[in-house]
Amino acid sequence: MKKGLLGLLFAVNTLAAISQTPGDVKKNIYYERYHTAEDQLQKIIKAEPANAEAWYLLSKAYIQGNDAALLQQLLAQSPDAIKGEPFYQVAYGSYLLNKGNKDSARFYFDQALDKTREKNPDILSAIANAHIITKTGDASYAAQLLNKAIDRDKKDPALYTLLGDAQRKLGNGSEAYKQYTAALDKDNRNAAALYRMGKIFVSQKNPEMYLKYFNQVLEADSNYAPALFELYYHYYFTEPRKALQYFQQYAAKSDYDKQNDVLYTDLLYLNKQYKEAVAKAQQLLNEHQGDSMPRLYKLMAYSYMGLSDSASALSNMSQYFSKEVDTNMVAKDFELMADLYAAVPGKEDSAIVYYVKTVDKAKDNPDRFHFYKKLSDLYKNQKDYLNQAKWLGMFYQDNAKATNIDLFNWGIANYKAEAYVQADTVFGTYIQKYSEQAFGYYWRARINSSMDSTMEKGAAIPWYTQLITMIEKDPTNKTNKKWLIEAYGYLAAYETNQAKDYKTAAENLKKILAIDPENKDAQQYISILEKKISTGNTTSADNNK
Repeated sequence: MKKGLLGLLFAVNTLAAISQTPGDVKKNIYYERYHTAEDQLQKIIKAEPANAEAWYLLSKAYIQGNDAALLQQLLAQSPDAIKGEPFYQVAYGSYLLNKGNKDSARFYFDQALDKTREKNPDILSAIANAHIITKTGDASYAAQLLNKAIDRDKKDPALYTLLGDAQRKLGNGSEAYKQYTAALDKDNRNAAALYRMGKIFVSQKNPEMYLKYFNQVLEADSNYAPALFELYYHYYFTEPRKALQYFQQYAAKSDYDKQNDVLYTDLLYLNKQYKEAVAKAQQLLNEHQGDSMPRLYKLMAYSYMGLSDSASALSNMSQYFSKEVDTNMVAKDFELMADLYAAVPGKEDSAIVYYVKTVDKAKDNPDRFHFYKKLSDLYKNQKDYLNQAKWLGMFYQDNAKATNIDLFNWGIANYKAEAYVQADTVFGTYIQKYSEQAFGYYWRARINSSMDSTMEKGAAIPWYTQLITMIEKDPTNKTNKKWLIEAYGYLAAYETNQAKDYKTAAENLKKILAIDPENKDAQQYISILEKKISTGNTTSADNNK
């Protein structure tokens, strides 16, 4: 009974392997369903370990499917009897070439070529393919081999397509296009050749042409998933709804990959299906416990932002920061965290910390000025004018979009921080750039008045004098009137307290009354000064006359 059961199991395994033919495998590799091909091939070699072509296809599927790290272990299980077969030698050479062992790979490839006397187009194209798909491969050598293969089989469109790939790797787009056209001459519905033509125009950033070819691919073969992926990627940036439609078709016609689930969740967010995006992300985290997928927490945070749930968004971003490695984080991550903290009363300090980190990440990015402005606003709200001035300066300098208002605000922040020397420098720049405006002169007067609070040096006089010259012709303007009163008042105070020139002081006060007849301070001080003048208490200059 035990023997009968073992025999039955062997028969079942054999039937399963027989049901998976090299033709099925090649079809899945053609459609870039590499994982399916890998599974099929493992069943075939388990049942037929002496099938050298299956070992070659296994190496091809694992390398093109980016699973080459597992290939060595599988090749180690191959029987000694097939290690001299040309297809197996190509398989092992492909593995070595992918590892970067070019000389060792060449040894095995040369053995396979010698045994077939360089006349077998399948061996020639297999070696050529290995050189095309690996970084260390020699595309020129691949082209030589493919030309020999085409001499032996001029009707196989796959050979021309592969030759086009070799030319693309060499950077020769026009020759590649020529070879893909030759493939289509042999089979005008060859999806791979049409797809490769589209990829040429992707590299040239010509959407009109690559969209044309990718759509032709689907007309020729609607199951060719790589074209669906390219269409999804194109519309991802412009039409999220259309991108979602293409991606759903792509996922249905390609091998399962958990990364596809993440991309699908991205698309739900882009299409503003926020609740669905959160649900899908949570499902993936539950299904793939132990797998590192911190990006999903970020995606949920953005989705919660779309749902106006900032508390949940902050919670998920905190999870993201606790799980993601630093090198994967970008400026936008820190900015979102900062924005979320900035919206919570009392969390301004945390917001500042994350905005500073944002700046560190974006220091060479044109968007950095946006972050400088946010930092300056936060410090302004905290009445920390010195730090506000620091970030306003960062915002203004080297910023082609900065305006006179930005320069003005930078100067005012320094003034409020009592950083008078810096404030004076900033408004000096303002005068140089906008000499026809009175603001620079007024604020240099105010700043110098603050630096020389006792009026010992009369440091504000030059600036108030220039201000008066600029605006005295239009005293009816509300701002001009206010500034003129302040300027004349300062000059009068200096003449009174420092120069002791009461006559000149009184004249400046009378100029105030000329524009503001009801000004009681001016009236009062004029009266005091006139009494001093009438009693002979004039300036030393008058006494010498």
